[in-house]
Amino acid sequence: MPPPPARPPGRTAAAAVCLVLGLGLLGGAAAGTWLTGDGERAAGGYARARSLWHETPVDTLFPRTLKGDGAGPGGADRRWTRVAVAPDGDCAGAFDPTLAEALAPAGCARLLRATYVDETSSSVTTVGLLFTEADAKGMRALRKRFDREDLRRRTDLMPRPYPARGTAAARFGDAQRASWTIRPLTDVPVVVYAVSGFADGRTVGDPQPAEEAVAPGRTDAPAQAGLGHEARGIADRVERGLRRIAARGTAQDR
Repeated sequence: MPPPPARPPGRTAAAAVCLVLGLGLLGGAAAGTWLTGDGERAAGGYARARSLWHETPVDTLFPRTLKGDGAGPGGADRRWTRVAVAPDGDCAGAFDPTLAEALAPAGCARLLRATYVDETSSSVTTVGLLFTEADAKGMRALRKRFDREDLRRRTDLMPRPYPARGTAAARFGDAQRASWTIRPLTDVPVVVYAVSGFADGRTVGDPQPAEEAVAPGRTDAPAQAGLGHEARGIADRVERGLRRIAARGTAQDR
């Protein structure tokens, strides 16, 4: 059988041009849709998420009790009770200087904090929601820097606790910090963090990031006391609640 006739070069080139133009038109249409449709909605939802701090009741952002099913060492259940809520405000004096410098590029629109105690009143944990002034690009940049430089594990970047007189957290100061987690989010302009310690006021010489303190086989004090689980468990639940609130707002806008 003779081979099929070769396609004329001109026809091949024309087909290639049509293909390129077609892809370009499709890409341009997609980009236009993003810029004028979904992109605007995403930007609007991002901006509205920044206002959640004054539109949402404190008992919704920081529930009076938090259930931590399976959140403790070995999958043990946990339950935490809120003992204090800080007045909302700016970030002045709320962080150690090194952490304040690391967070500065994102800005500080508002800072909310609450402190919880476990059922045995032996551990205390402050959880915070830093609503930033950054846009989505700024939050992605902050997250990338924390990931790239492993800033979550640096002890000079531990968040500060919020103690409250007359509560189990009254002696929860900077020297009592034992374990912590800090999480710049990218779907909302918020940094979530938590820091835990002993309620009896004992100091901790070797604080551990929660990611390390929850690892099996650890023998240091924060790990043995489950303080990494406390910080991580409370931060997890407050973060999930925030995401649910933000998602409801986005769905209502559609």
